[in-house]
Amino acid sequence: MSDVSQGPGWWQASDGKWYAPEQQSSDQPPGPPTAAGPPAGPSGAVPSSGVSLPPFSFDFKRLSQAERITGAGTLLLFISLFLPWFTYSFGFGSVSVDGRYHAWMWLVLLLCLAILAFLVARAGFSKMPFKLPMADEQLLLIATGVNAVLTILAFLFKPGGIGFSGIGWGFGAFVGLAAAIVAAAPLAVPAIKARRH
Repeated sequence: MSDVSQGPGWWQASDGKWYAPEQQSSDQPPGPPTAAGPPAGPSGAVPSSGVSLPPFSFDFKRLSQAERITGAGTLLLFISLFLPWFTYSFGFGSVSVDGRYHAWMWLVLLLCLAILAFLVARAGFSKMPFKLPMADEQLLLIATGVNAVLTILAFLFKPGGIGFSGIGWGFGAFVGLAAAIVAAAPLAVPAIKARRH
């Protein structure tokens, strides 16, 4: 039994699992016809054509509550990067810049995309089609932690420096700061508690 077909003759049952040819009963209808594969080698073995991906079926329930909160916070942080973060008022009006004003916030944007893509994959595959160098929670904790630190720095370092007057924070800066903290908190708080015990 396997989550993916292991080669010619394997058949998929109604439970979505794949079974070896010898496990097929006589009353079991044969699986769908497969395309003709490469010819068998001298030993009679058919060369493998590579690893097939498990079927993608998005199910929000596959994500833990912490991952859902992290995903929502990350999405909000991503959106905030396109909102006004800093404003400057002068006699005839005002100007603003968005959250990508600081060059390092482009890294935050890329990390947000990577986190969201990872969470979509976690919700879509019953078993991830690739191996990661560390546990999912650790990887998400590092990515959201980096995002939180860089966002806090971007919030504090207004254009012109900390002491420069006349430049204020826009709506996007507060949304981004809150979103970065919300995205990291569900993963960071349990990790901090675990280290104390």
